[in-house]
Amino acid sequence: MVDKKAFVLVTGASSGIGRQIAIRLSSTCNVVLNGRDMERLLTTKEKCSNTFEQVIFPMDLSNINGLEDQLSVFIREKNIEIFQFVHCAGYMKMIPLKMISIENINNTFAVNVISAALIIKVLINRKHNNAALKSAVMISSNISNFGAKAFSVYGASKSALDGFTRSLAVELAPKVRINSVLPGAIRTEMTEAVFADMETIQRMELTYPLGLGNTNDIFEIVAFLLSDKARWITGQQFTIDGGRSINISG
Repeated sequence: MVDKKAFVLVTGASSGIGRQIAIRLSSTCNVVLNGRDMERLLTTKEKCSNTFEQVIFPMDLSNINGLEDQLSVFIREKNIEIFQFVHCAGYMKMIPLKMISIENINNTFAVNVISAALIIKVLINRKHNNAALKSAVMISSNISNFGAKAFSVYGASKSALDGFTRSLAVELAPKVRINSVLPGAIRTEMTEAVFADMETIQRMELTYPLGLGNTNDIFEIVAFLLSDKARWITGQQFTIDGGRSINISG
């Protein structure tokens, strides 16, 4: 029997942090690229290394009802095993409480939390993925532990993701390690509304002792947590925000 190829699954690989992580990981392992925009996923694939293989799993993670079945079918049809998972997919809309809708709450939690749970459920299943999952990293946010105007639903979803991570770290040990990374302000397609004007950017920069970050800053900690170098680390939150969360003078 021919061994199945081992892959790392990166959600949200069509842009931002997810795209950068997928591109950087492609130089060391096979990568499954997930996102809802096929054109953007193809752009990500074009930027990946030719050393290893990349396959595209196009799916909108807000469609949680079909997620388990479609991922299971994809793994079987591609004849692969997914041994690592990075959940970068995110949905964020800055909405004050008085304007929040059920649709906004459902979409936010579906993409940010529920899809991660359903994906991991598939990846630890012996029938669907040969229980191959070894390590996972959830991309959360430093807002998980703080608060901000118009971020109530998004912040709540990231807090839920971190709580989910801690409980799964206990439940899935010792076979699977799972940790979360909490980035600070990083300019991506999803956060463009936050960086609305130069005045906002300058004000934010003053509160970050090391300045604003970039997607590579997040890749480095993710790569470490996926690797065997982090073999004794699970259930932890790693805040990568240039010192913003400890800057009481900011």
